[in-house]
Amino acid sequence: MIRTLALLAAVWLALPAGAADKFVFGTNWKAEAEHGGFYQALAEGRYLRYGLEVTIREGGPQVNHNQLLAAGVLDAAMISNNAEALNFLKHDIPMVTVAAFFQKDPQVLLTHPGSPIRSIAGMKGRPIMISADARDTWWRYFELRFGFDESQIRRYTFNLAPFLVNPDAIQQGYVTSEPFMAQNAGVRPRVFLIADTGWPAYSTLVTVSKALAAKRPSVVQRFVDASIEGWYSYLYGDPTPGNLLIKKTNPDMPDTLIGYGIAKMKEHGIVDSGDALKLGIGAMTEARLGAFFAAMARAGVYPAAMDHMAAFDLGFVNKGHGMGMRR
Repeated sequence: MIRTLALLAAVWLALPAGAADKFVFGTNWKAEAEHGGFYQALAEGRYLRYGLEVTIREGGPQVNHNQLLAAGVLDAAMISNNAEALNFLKHDIPMVTVAAFFQKDPQVLLTHPGSPIRSIAGMKGRPIMISADARDTWWRYFELRFGFDESQIRRYTFNLAPFLVNPDAIQQGYVTSEPFMAQNAGVRPRVFLIADTGWPAYSTLVTVSKALAAKRPSVVQRFVDASIEGWYSYLYGDPTPGNLLIKKTNPDMPDTLIGYGIAKMKEHGIVDSGDALKLGIGAMTEARLGAFFAAMARAGVYPAAMDHMAAFDLGFVNKGHGMGMRR
């Protein structure tokens, strides 16, 4: 902590008065390891080094950061996957997605250890607890890929209790959290990462207004570059500065869950795999975005004639920025 404060002081002294641009970034949930790279960049003074005075506003069940972004309260918002970016476009909301910090969607399906199920394909015809958001994204993909049907859907209320008491239950979750909570409750679940089925979505994307991207591209680029460095530092360096800031922001977050989240992100290549291995963290490619759109168009979610690439701007990523920090 002393080292971090000293770094912040040095950065502030190096900047002329009033030089830093204010920038407000909204995350999609309460502060957690899955946001670690952004908190690391803030704690280590990386945003200040790029001339940005960044405020991170955590999300939560009663927070709609997409509305706040559209209203101009936020300069950037974290969205969960490509579908949110396409929904902005579909509804003529002038937003553009500029970076994808998770190469793999961290969502999973959980079964009990005694379940005979050995794959997601084997879940066809069985009741599955999912969220409303999942119903319009990866569930539609599974309907085409595995023959899933809406009759299987049961409501997931973000409460593990119904799963824990039913040995036949199947429930969605995040690879970085729900398996940990189930283990603490005495159930060591089988974990099936939906990205391993070929689900092509990126996750934890950063979206800004088209006006900001067009009129102040330097601000967007600096935020993206500093965030990329923050993620490399968080994964391959000492994550302590980011973790301290996460816990300050969200005091209910235990060290054990943070450590579990970091370990699982590394184990499954959630952040640094796929396109990111060659193009750097935050990477997006037309091929991958096209594969996602094609799958969703086949599922009837979007019209096939929609110009899906209008929802994304690849000009801020794919430059290999920060790759030298990888160890």
